[in-house]
Amino acid sequence: MAHKPDYVQYLYEPTKALGKHIFEPFLDKSGTLLKVSRIYRDARMHHPLPYKESLWICIRQDVEWWAENPCLFFEITPDGISYGFFFYHPSTAALAEFRQAISQKPDEFLKLIKNTEKAVGIPVIADLYKRPKPTDNPALQPYFAWKGQISCIRSESFSEETFGPELADRVKTMLQQLTPLYDYFCRFRT
Repeated sequence: MAHKPDYVQYLYEPTKALGKHIFEPFLDKSGTLLKVSRIYRDARMHHPLPYKESLWICIRQDVEWWAENPCLFFEITPDGISYGFFFYHPSTAALAEFRQAISQKPDEFLKLIKNTEKAVGIPVIADLYKRPKPTDNPALQPYFAWKGQISCIRSESFSEETFGPELADRVKTMLQQLTPLYDYFCRFRT
């Protein structure tokens, strides 16, 4: 509590301002909202520490359970910052719908992945099933193995550029470049 004014002045308020800046392109997207995390841990989880060690901003659909829906985010931790696209725990039904969609229009999906990775310079990755779902299309086989934690994330250690004025524009630009990927996966949310 003795450091709460420092937390508010140097972390929380600047993070809210960053969120407002990066959310500008999403203002007209129906059902999309901006969330800024709280410092307090969920008391129901019985964690020994009352405060989180990270602060994050999340752009996502207005849904009840965030983990089963894609999001764009920025996070600051004691080790550095990260930002990008994350689909933590898609439901089984959402993944089945995803596999059906990419089977029906494989070129559209493969082009999306290629364009996204080229734009941001980072691969789109995911946790994989030990036994991938079957497909007749060899080009889609890697994506039929996806089971969760689908992501395209840039991580940076702290440096002079971390807290410079370019940070907001750097994050905003990358999240805009990831918007087609985000929009695509929003089709499969529950």
